[in-house]
Amino acid sequence: MTDDSKPIMAEIVEDDSEKKGGQLVPQNVKPDILYLLPITGRPHMPAQVQPLVINKKRWEETLRKASKDSHNLLGLSYLKEVKGKHVYKKDFPKVGCIVRMMNIVDVQENIQFIAQGLERFKIKKFLSDKPPFVVQVEYFEKIKENEDEIKAYAIAIINSIKQLLSLNPLYSEALKQYLGMFSPDQPSPLTDFAAGITTASGDDLQEVLELTSVMERMKKVMTLLQKEIEITKIQNKIQKKLNVQMDENKRKFFLKEQLKAIQQELGLKKDDKTSDVDKFKEKFAKLTPPEHVVERFEEEIEKLSVLETGSSEYGVTRNYIDWVASFPWGVYSKDNVDIKRAEKILDRDHAGLTDVKERIIEFFAAGIYKKDIAGSIILFVGPPGVGKTSIGKSIAEALGRKFFRFSLGGMRDEAEIKGHRRTYVGALPGKMVQALKDSKVANPVIMLDEVDKIGSSYQGDPASALLEVLDPEQNFEFLDHYMDLRIDLSKVLFICTANQLDTIPRPLLDRMDRINLSGYITREKIQIARKHLWPKLLKRNRLTSKVITITDPTIRLLIEGFAREAGVRTIEKLLNKIIRKSIVTILKEKNKKIHINMKSLEELLGPPIFKKEEQMSGVGVVTGLAWTQLGGVTLPIEAIKVHGKNSGFKLTGKLGEVMQESASIAYSHVRSNLASFKIDKKYFDNAFIHIHVPEGATPKDGPSAGITIVTALVSLGRAKTINRALAMTGEITLTGKVLPVGGIKEKIIAARRSGIKEIILPDGCIPDFKKLPEHIREGITFHFVKKYKDVFKIVFND
Repeated sequence: MTDDSKPIMAEIVEDDSEKKGGQLVPQNVKPDILYLLPITGRPHMPAQVQPLVINKKRWEETLRKASKDSHNLLGLSYLKEVKGKHVYKKDFPKVGCIVRMMNIVDVQENIQFIAQGLERFKIKKFLSDKPPFVVQVEYFEKIKENEDEIKAYAIAIINSIKQLLSLNPLYSEALKQYLGMFSPDQPSPLTDFAAGITTASGDDLQEVLELTSVMERMKKVMTLLQKEIEITKIQNKIQKKLNVQMDENKRKFFLKEQLKAIQQELGLKKDDKTSDVDKFKEKFAKLTPPEHVVERFEEEIEKLSVLETGSSEYGVTRNYIDWVASFPWGVYSKDNVDIKRAEKILDRDHAGLTDVKERIIEFFAAGIYKKDIAGSIILFVGPPGVGKTSIGKSIAEALGRKFFRFSLGGMRDEAEIKGHRRTYVGALPGKMVQALKDSKVANPVIMLDEVDKIGSSYQGDPASALLEVLDPEQNFEFLDHYMDLRIDLSKVLFICTANQLDTIPRPLLDRMDRINLSGYITREKIQIARKHLWPKLLKRNRLTSKVITITDPTIRLLIEGFAREAGVRTIEKLLNKIIRKSIVTILKEKNKKIHINMKSLEELLGPPIFKKEEQMSGVGVVTGLAWTQLGGVTLPIEAIKVHGKNSGFKLTGKLGEVMQESASIAYSHVRSNLASFKIDKKYFDNAFIHIHVPEGATPKDGPSAGITIVTALVSLGRAKTINRALAMTGEITLTGKVLPVGGIKEKIIAARRSGIKEIILPDGCIPDFKKLPEHIREGITFHFVKKYKDVFKIVFND
């Protein structure tokens, strides 16, 4: 062995084929000086002949010198364990065994020889501190003992060895080897031999080796022999049980094979093909399929019965029939709709969203009245985290229907919707067929998540494939390419979700009944966090409200300072972070209770990300309201006079094309109505105006800032500041008409969050305004305007 990873000492080769019982007669050679070799595993016993394999690289010099200087005599010493790569003299026990080396041969990187145990020795002192180890030894003197007692123990040992032979014949080879060297009447070699044939530990055998009294040695060995006999008996018992079990399994196997052969001969056993056909017919018989499905099933079954089971066509046909037989033809779950129960489920799972709940209850009521809730495609539109997906689950629970959800986000292959044709290898039906098969009913609630994120590629347009699925005039005869059968999807309730409408194809959008989820105000967020998110997170982390508590003012600070988005996803993440940090505190400081207040919140999460919004004010500064995918925001607009050399204006703030046009319209309207606004007629002739919308890195677009830009220009021209918490939104025309805009609820929520007390809205937004809950409108004064002159009167009290 040439590398350090290999054993550094001699190893005993447990190979009975190497134990040769030759006529090896011990010679009475007792040298005082010996070369010493460490061995692991078990000590070598006198009267024992055993092959050894040692590391050539480390111990070749020791063997060479022992062969040359000590007439092939070598001292073996047992080491229980070796720490590190080297052996030191302190590691050796005091007692070892002198052996004669025979048949020394090189085996690859090792040296192998047969070690014939001769006699015990005791180390007097070491003559070298490193390999090759040389020691001065002395031998044990014979102690006079009771011969009769020794003879009795010898007979007992012989009887134990005979008992071992009867239990395990493998011991007979070792006994033959011993009888070839010693007489049974020699008690000391007999004892050493008996110890050597046991499976006792190295420590037990070392203890036997160190005993000077033959009598004490015999007593110890008798204990080891009795233990060996018990172990052998247990082994034989286990083996017997295994043999019985194996014989029983063999017997059952042969009987089953014989029974199978007899059944086939008598026609009682069906082959695999017949079994498949019968199984599919049995499944199909439990369904109520339409006539065209029955005809196709019978054709395919007839085809399957004539195909060979080993052919590829058999597997394709079998899979197709399995899909047809597993599809829930005519299986419908009974709707269990109760208006009061549905309201309880919606209120239990969702706080706020009053208008959405009312719309869902209206949908349920219409279905109950006509006794058929089907053919509807609902689209939930709103920012992330407002509960679109969870509302779909609540609707399924309220109806008592099965719920199946899959995401359309990133889908680029129309085969995901309509399936692959059977001519392709590994073809499968589309998601609609899979949804009905998995739900095991033909009228589940299917949620199509992220419908605004469908892709398209050379493989087709999934959005176009959805037109047939979501059109009540077509989906009662939906055709899946794989099934190649008309499937009725008219009983399915489809619920779609989207964050925005811009990317949804118009023909697809026309087929949906849209419900907007605008987001939550602070009061609703606190209620959601307290009643839903906090208990859910405590349960997930196996905690109770007695261990970690949080106050309502702390939750309010968390919402207003760290999570101002329309949804509640960030709130959930932050609450989970608080719980994780609290658990660390519990484990480190052994606290039994943690109380989260406003002070400790900043210690856990740091300073608030959002500060209280201070409304910008000054000449030419007006606050507008805008809508984004994440909800409503306040949008201050600034206008200043740069110089008086020439007229004109420029725009900054990363504005879109529509917003730039809106600014141009506002500028033209102001210049054409200077007298009405009481602005000096020559002011804009030489004034170069700069209009800026802050947060320049954020793209902005849309016409709703029209009246805000006009007001900023009028404020600049009149040199008047608007000193009250006022905001506005509305599109302006060249003639001064104020047109309605969207996102009214989101904008009002944003204004409330910023402390706005007065809002100007277009008169055309009154229908949307009346739909708003009272708690969103309260505490704010609203003005509705038809023309900009109405805005001018309200803002400038003129």
